[in-house]
Amino acid sequence: MTNVSSGADERLTAAAPGNGALRDLRDPGSMARVTANFRQYLTGWGVADRGEGDLDYFRSGLAQPQFNGVVRVRSLDAVEQISATARDRLAGVPWWWWVGPDSPAGTSLALTTHGAQEVTTLPVMVRSLDQAVDPVDPPAGLRIEAVTDHDRLPELVRTYSASMGVAPSLEPDIVRIESRRRDNADIVRLAAVLEDRVVGTTTVIAAHDVAGIFLVHVADTHRRRGIGAALTAAALRVGRDRGTRLAALAASPAGEPLYRRFGFVEVSRYRLFAFPA
Repeated sequence: MTNVSSGADERLTAAAPGNGALRDLRDPGSMARVTANFRQYLTGWGVADRGEGDLDYFRSGLAQPQFNGVVRVRSLDAVEQISATARDRLAGVPWWWWVGPDSPAGTSLALTTHGAQEVTTLPVMVRSLDQAVDPVDPPAGLRIEAVTDHDRLPELVRTYSASMGVAPSLEPDIVRIESRRRDNADIVRLAAVLEDRVVGTTTVIAAHDVAGIFLVHVADTHRRRGIGAALTAAALRVGRDRGTRLAALAASPAGEPLYRRFGFVEVSRYRLFAFPA
């Protein structure tokens, strides 16, 4: 999911990695772990249908493209057939095809040749968790809490859904899917709580030696107050506590400046495609 943060006015210090450290973040082993983490998170939404093999895809059944899609194709040898299979498995719901560093070279061109249109490009940003997390001064009264019970989950979903433009009618189904994910043991959901109200969210999935950070959202009424920074710092601490080596995310334009201040660097990109209905 794309990450949105309040982000532009935080004053954080983080040393830029040297060339050697940057090469380490971009090495094939690191990138394989990052993309495996992303695939696990995304395909975890595939409660209606999912598949792995020649075509890695997930279908939640929700009428929202973030929750349905293709995350990898192994080979372009039969791309026309594979594209037809994807369109068949995901018919009836909006969906995206994610083309990242784990996709074969030429995937984007092959998709456009078969009618896909590019939706957006998201930088893949990575940070070593060996780096210390600089202290962040949150707004007075703000608490970052792990959501561990079902009672708080609907409010968490309501907050990030509103930020993403998801229809309120979909929220009960999102809550159901979140609560029943098979990999919930790997997931920590964080809520930024102010005056007993959830005003920001993020989700961390600790898997494949990577802390993948998703769903960083701050309510419209509370942006540019340091809440995004507090959530990001808390997510990094979760990654360290879980013993992962890297933190990774796919950044939106709004969130990218903040993540750079936290020491994240761009190592690759995801290009998102959609086929006309």
